[in-house]
Amino acid sequence: MKKTSNANLLLNTAWIRRLALFVLVLGLALAGHGAPSAHAKATPESFANLAGELLPAVVNISTTQVIESRGGRQDMPQFPPGSPFEDFFKDFLDKNAPKNGARPKSRKATSLGSGFIIDYRTNGDAYVVTNNHVIKDADEVYVLLHDDTRMKAEIVGRDGKTDLAVLKVHTDRKLPSVSFGDSTNARVGDWVLAIGNPFGLGGTVTAGIISARGRDIQAGDYDNFIQTDASINRGNSGGPMFNMNGEVVGINTAIYSPSGGSVGIGFAIPSSTAEPVIRQLIQGGQVQRGWLGVHIQAVSDALAETLGLAKAEGALVSSVIDESPAAKAGIKPRDVILAFDGKSVSKMRNLPRIVASTEVGRTVDVKVWRDGKMLKLKVHIAKLDEQEAVVADGGGQPDAADVKAVDLPGLGISLSSVTQAMRDRFGLPEGVEGVVIADVDPDGPAYGEGVRPGDVVAEVSQEKVATPSDAKRLVDAAQKADKRSVLLLIEGQSGFRFVAIRLK
Repeated sequence: MKKTSNANLLLNTAWIRRLALFVLVLGLALAGHGAPSAHAKATPESFANLAGELLPAVVNISTTQVIESRGGRQDMPQFPPGSPFEDFFKDFLDKNAPKNGARPKSRKATSLGSGFIIDYRTNGDAYVVTNNHVIKDADEVYVLLHDDTRMKAEIVGRDGKTDLAVLKVHTDRKLPSVSFGDSTNARVGDWVLAIGNPFGLGGTVTAGIISARGRDIQAGDYDNFIQTDASINRGNSGGPMFNMNGEVVGINTAIYSPSGGSVGIGFAIPSSTAEPVIRQLIQGGQVQRGWLGVHIQAVSDALAETLGLAKAEGALVSSVIDESPAAKAGIKPRDVILAFDGKSVSKMRNLPRIVASTEVGRTVDVKVWRDGKMLKLKVHIAKLDEQEAVVADGGGQPDAADVKAVDLPGLGISLSSVTQAMRDRFGLPEGVEGVVIADVDPDGPAYGEGVRPGDVVAEVSQEKVATPSDAKRLVDAAQKADKRSVLLLIEGQSGFRFVAIRLK
């Protein structure tokens, strides 16, 4: 009997162990399957502690600008003949008009914005970041600290391309400051705090999430905004956007608002864009940007198919500026730049920002797609001259012996040589090479690709054309080869661009 009990006990113990192991494995499996829920951060109970730490480093920016009134008598409003207001306004304007020899009256215009302290030096200088549009054209700039201390600020440097500016104030006090975080690690859905001076109400804290990244709002060449639903209003410009670690991941810059107030769509310059610019402004008062020397365009699905790319990606080089870094490196028109300095160029608009942020003088690797093959080139980056014209010069005048217009019904266009009549008709510059598009069928495939009369076709199927018959021969050859589309290099008002047109 005793042996039986011991056996039962051992059996029960083994069964319990197996059950415990099963529960453990099941629990681990469920935890792994529900990983996103298990690791999701709960909504903060309060932002008070974080806001209390950050508020002293956020400042209000006020500017003044002296505006001269127009000299002489002002124009009188127009009224119906015989209106009693005519005499009233005439007497008023005569009374307030400057007398002979008197100087025109002037007035001071003020504006408000936000900023934040990023650095305090032992010599008493503190650096403040804000937007360029906040202090642009200002005669005087003042910084108002969280404790209402008002100090006159000096403009260290500003950059209109990214809408950033750096100010400097001098004080014997050690001022609180904040540091930049890495905005590339910020995810859509992350909590953020915005602190600023909306409508002159300084020290205002709002909270929200990152709604989107990489927004292009057509504000400039280097648009890469973070979108947030944290309330941002007029006066928040230049203020910081913080992550939950108290790091600046964005600089509040713009809002979308039909009414002028917050509708939950605000935009901030990411710290990954702002920090290198601010560092250069502090060091030298100006920004040096990298220069490649190419004109580029987006790769459409039709262009990708014509160029042999698996998908529409990269930046298609439409032209290369002579003696530029790109020309010296061997980059050619029709190349598709897919990677620059180890960074993927998934979209065309990413390339200007990547190149601009590359240190001048560096030699970087560039991956290009050419004639169905991937090539790796090395480019020595030069300094972008903001005043330099970036349009490539045209060559000599083409042979215009063939002046007869040629219709290309497969494309829905009619071509003509570059004659003086065509120059006068479309305002073509001297030295333009190729053939002129004299007419476009609104129902044809070319019209749908944005081709218009007055555009000049420089190449067809990657071959230069000088006469309409040259272009017709190449289009006919593409049709005989059962090509689905033909690639044209077109010069228009916006410069050179490649267009892939479906063949009828």
